[in-house]
Amino acid sequence: MATAAKTIYAHRDIFVVDDDPAVRDALGVVLSMEGFSVTGFADGASFLATARSQVPACVILDVHMPGRSGLDILKELNAHHYPAPIFIISGQGDIPMAVDAIKHGALDFIEKPFDADTVVSRVREAIDLSARRAAAPTTPILRQSFPGAELLTPREREVLGQIAGGASNKEAGRHLGISPRTIEVHRARIMEKLGAKNAADLVRIVLTEIRASA
Repeated sequence: MATAAKTIYAHRDIFVVDDDPAVRDALGVVLSMEGFSVTGFADGASFLATARSQVPACVILDVHMPGRSGLDILKELNAHHYPAPIFIISGQGDIPMAVDAIKHGALDFIEKPFDADTVVSRVREAIDLSARRAAAPTTPILRQSFPGAELLTPREREVLGQIAGGASNKEAGRHLGISPRTIEVHRARIMEKLGAKNAADLVRIVLTEIRASA
C-alpha cells in the first residue's frame, strides 16, 4: 500500500514523468515559459520516491513507462486520494488505457501530439480548481447517504453531484476542470456501481434518498 503523501503544496511545481527525454524537455520548456518550475522523472520509481514526500501543483504522467506502467504508478500512489491533479499522456491508440487511468484516479488525459497552449491551459485550470477546493471544500448534496454511496470515489461523487444538479457533460466538465469525454467515463462507471439503467434512474436513486431524509 502506498505511503500517504504529506500535503505540502508547491503551487508552481509540476512533475513530468516520461521516459522520453524529448517529451520531458518539450513540456519543461513550455511550462517553464509560463512561470512553472518543472521537475522531470524518467521512471516511475524515482517519481514515486519524491511524490510521497513532496506534493507538486500538478503531475503529468506518461501511460507507457518502463518497469511500472502509468496505471501501476497510479495504483501505488493511491491516486484517488493524492492531493495534486494527475494528467495522463496517451497516444491516439491508448484511449482504453487512458480510460482505465481515469478509473484509477487520474484527473484527465492529454493526447499526443499535444498542443502547447492546450496543455498550459488545462494545467492552469486543474491547479486553480484544486486550490479552490482546498480553500473552500464544496458541500454537495451527495454528502447524505444513498444506496451505493460507499462504492464511489471522491471524483465520482463530484461528477454525480453535477449530474444530479442537471449539468450536461460539457457543463460538468467545465465546472470540474475535465473534458466532457472524461465526464462520460465517470458517468458510465457511476451507473454501473449504483445499478442505474440510465441517467434519469441514476438521479432518482440519489434524489429519492434525499427526499426521504428531508
